[in-house]
Amino acid sequence: MITNLKPYPAYKDSGVSWLGEVPAHWELRRLRCIAEMRVSSVDKHTKEDEQPVRLCNYTDVYKNERISSAMVFMQATATKDEIERFRLKRGDVLITKDSEQWNDIGVPALVDDIDEDIVCGYHLALLRPFAEMVTSAYLLRALQSTAVAYQFHISANGITRYGLSLDAIKSVWLPLPPLPEQTAIVRFLDYMDWRIRRVIRARKKRISLLEEYKQALIHQAVTGKIDVRTCEPYPAYKPSGVEWLGQVPEHWEVRRLKNATHLIMGQSPPSDDCSTEPIGLPFLQGCAEFGHVHPHAKQFCRRPVKVSPVGAILVSVRAPVGRINVADQEYGIGRGLCAVVPVESLLDKTFVRYTLSASVDGLAMSSTGSTYDAVSVSDIGNHCLPLPPLPEQTAIVEYLDAQTAKIDAAISATRREIELLREYRTRLIADVVTGKVDVREVAAQLPEEPPEEEAELMDTEEIAEAEAADDDAAAEALSEEEVEP
Repeated sequence: MITNLKPYPAYKDSGVSWLGEVPAHWELRRLRCIAEMRVSSVDKHTKEDEQPVRLCNYTDVYKNERISSAMVFMQATATKDEIERFRLKRGDVLITKDSEQWNDIGVPALVDDIDEDIVCGYHLALLRPFAEMVTSAYLLRALQSTAVAYQFHISANGITRYGLSLDAIKSVWLPLPPLPEQTAIVRFLDYMDWRIRRVIRARKKRISLLEEYKQALIHQAVTGKIDVRTCEPYPAYKPSGVEWLGQVPEHWEVRRLKNATHLIMGQSPPSDDCSTEPIGLPFLQGCAEFGHVHPHAKQFCRRPVKVSPVGAILVSVRAPVGRINVADQEYGIGRGLCAVVPVESLLDKTFVRYTLSASVDGLAMSSTGSTYDAVSVSDIGNHCLPLPPLPEQTAIVEYLDAQTAKIDAAISATRREIELLREYRTRLIADVVTGKVDVREVAAQLPEEPPEEEAELMDTEEIAEAEAADDDAAAEALSEEEVEP
């Protein structure tokens, strides 16, 4: 199905540079000619003299390809005239009109079944297609194509915030096949979209299972459930007295962190001492800048109050409690972090990192707070860790380094597959909507609707534009028969 798509028999110059040639029998129309357009003035405020409404706002459109009453909308108010003018109807297409990023402009969503109290919110434009010219579903797909999206991007005005004027929206060019052909295009793209999502779901499930397996492997090794040197249980065990540890090998110790490490609780410096200019030490307030292993600081501090040394394990002490990274250089640390510096005669640093990652739940159980979860330096200090002899710690680290490297490689490969599928989807929509391939024959052989499945909300990551597409890899992923729906 993917390989037998052919071009149309004849083409003509569209006259629009970013559209190129289009099939000879297609038309080119500006958006103003195929849809009524309204730019909403309904904001998020609630006023006593207005009527209550549910507001479909920017994030609802940006994160979802379809808009329906089943979604949770913001409560707001609007005047009677605004409700009449901006009430959503089935078949409307909404686009994002304003954003801090120019490439977040013009993101579309199609309105499905909708209640009468849901209105289009501020920062959105409402498009109501003329039924004799264009179908709503085709308009959605056309607006998703890179050739059309690019026109929105270059028309956006602004410096720190970008926006589209009504005239800019009206002036966008769209390729317009005959109505029956629009239906065929939509049928094909909906079916392919279903297949791509299906495979992406399966790949995400694979990643989740690999992550779970990785954590289980780490937990088994650092708690002594298996002897990594033999891959068998230890010959004798004893109660650890710690819930998350359970039983530990008989010759292991169990110690509180404060008795085997040095703890440096973060403290936030005066705000005047911090900036984005690279002056002083890189500064971390909490875990927001954590990476896969090492953090990526976005701020610097001239006079940090607390400093984490190189090699320290950085532990998040505020929600989400227990996330960890390793300091690859000196960092100033704020009150959201604690630096754990192992006593080298007792603990291998990497062993501590693995052990803390396995005991996140145990650490989180100590968290308290009315506004957000947090743990104190006392909670951290009293957190218990297993303490095998140093040679065993080294063996555990070597084993886990080797095993987790294999798992991480599998996860990375799977994520790359997902990226290729998303790129393929973007490329496919662009090629079909601009007439680079003729899908009429293939679409005629497809079922009227894809197999039923639970409604899904697709975030913009899944429809993000890609600079290049690897069609062969994406097609190979789509052709795998073992993927479950």
